[in-house]
Amino acid sequence: MLDVFLEALRSAILISGLVVIMMMLIEFFNVESEGRLFKSLGKSGFTQVLVSALLGAVPGCVGGFAVVSLYTHRLLGFGALLAMMIATAGDESFMMLAMFPGKAALLFAILFCLAVVVGLVTDRISGRGAVIPTRLEDSYETHEAPDKGRHAGWRRIVMFVGVLVFIAALLAGFLEEGEAEADGLNLLSEEWMFWAFGALSLVILGALIFASDHFVEEHLWEHIVCKHLPSIFAWTFGVLVVIGTLFHFVDLETWIGDNTAWMILLAILVGFIPESGPHLVFVTLFASGVIPFPVLLANSIVQDGHASLPLIADSKKSFLIAKGVKVALASVVFVVWGLLL
Repeated sequence: MLDVFLEALRSAILISGLVVIMMMLIEFFNVESEGRLFKSLGKSGFTQVLVSALLGAVPGCVGGFAVVSLYTHRLLGFGALLAMMIATAGDESFMMLAMFPGKAALLFAILFCLAVVVGLVTDRISGRGAVIPTRLEDSYETHEAPDKGRHAGWRRIVMFVGVLVFIAALLAGFLEEGEAEADGLNLLSEEWMFWAFGALSLVILGALIFASDHFVEEHLWEHIVCKHLPSIFAWTFGVLVVIGTLFHFVDLETWIGDNTAWMILLAILVGFIPESGPHLVFVTLFASGVIPFPVLLANSIVQDGHASLPLIADSKKSFLIAKGVKVALASVVFVVWGLLL
């Protein structure tokens, strides 16, 4: 059980750090562009859905974190959020690309097309740009700062050291699951994504050095660190501990092998879990030829890796509705597959 706790703590630190730095990046670019960068997304529902689906299709969860952050701050509509959650396959994308790249590309293409169609239909039904109320009920502020001064206050120093330590731990591999591979840099690996993310984080370090006190203390410290970080970490850590404890006592892979008639239903139910990890069972079984493609597709439609964990902290209603829509969509796969057999 200690291993479950430590793994949950590692994952919670990783997820919370990635989300917070992504939010800082969005805050910085939005303020510097005086709101034009992200407000332009609101002019076109199709653009919102397309961009969100593309971010969701990026292997890993970083693109999903960005979409959740934009959604909870009312810069993207629910259709766009749903498109991301359908398109993403979480960290499982990396293993799929390594184990069966051709079929993985087909799976990602299907998920992307479904994401765009469902996102646009959702916007049409609910109203373009509709946002379900979130805990924050605010947007990224772009007002002019009354004070352009810059001083080395303790908040600036704490955030700078925190970001620096997090990025160093990320790039050194301390926050990765398992041991880092030593056979070069794979462009489709999680390691490469971490290095790319580390490079982007230099923008935050630069902002913490050169930005005004108002931006650092009001936008970054008060808005993100104090308002977002505690709830994101608490919900992420709590959910991961519960999930880790459950799977510590349940041998899911053996259960699937003994109940093949329930595999696709189980794939849908497991997909409801907001974590990368349990879904690897279906990736492995598909790669081994134990389960057919529709089972993996159904699981991939419903699951969204870690991307939706921050959403639980800010809008549980959005999380549940989106998951419900995805379960319904995956159920269609179940029915169609049953009719074709």
